[in-house]
Amino acid sequence: MRGILIAVFVVVFMVACGPTTQIVKSWRDPGATVTQAANNKILVIAMVKDETSRRVVEDQLVKRMTGKAVASYSMLNSEAMKSGGEAALNNMLTDGQYTHILMVRLADIEEETRYVPGATHGYYGGYGRYYGYGAAFYTDPGYYTTDKNYMVETLVYTVNPDKLVWAGTTETVNPTDIDKTINEIADAVAAKMREDGFLI
Repeated sequence: MRGILIAVFVVVFMVACGPTTQIVKSWRDPGATVTQAANNKILVIAMVKDETSRRVVEDQLVKRMTGKAVASYSMLNSEAMKSGGEAALNNMLTDGQYTHILMVRLADIEEETRYVPGATHGYYGGYGRYYGYGAAFYTDPGYYTTDKNYMVETLVYTVNPDKLVWAGTTETVNPTDIDKTINEIADAVAAKMREDGFLI
């Protein structure tokens, strides 16, 4: 019995400590292939409001690319990107001779309420324990809790032609550490792209 309880504890501990980010959906152009050619050059853009977060996200994604990847912040800050719009982006892609562009954005924040059932604990190990707790068992009441699910979308386009070739959405439940969350998203996206043959 003790061995079973230890095994259950280990499984619960591993699940609790596992990543809170996972790919919930992805798509790839069935007719497109992305090879690891020497001339591949990827522009990575994180479309977030905070400049510091943008830099962190872009750096983490660049680190996971197998081809030559460049973080967009190294050429344009957020204000210049917003003011220049699509024309600034097109000029950057042309001047830099990029073959692909990878864009990331926070797509949605979903709230989900769930019920956590209570638990009943029995104490039958002897009269001392029974007496100490004043009863044969006690009950933890159930309760409702609200989870916040952050949905982040990643898109990969070819530059010429301008065409979407891969899309993926990650879900992160109740993120508490921004650096950890960014790394989990980058890992999940890179793993799925590698699986689909699109890690450029």
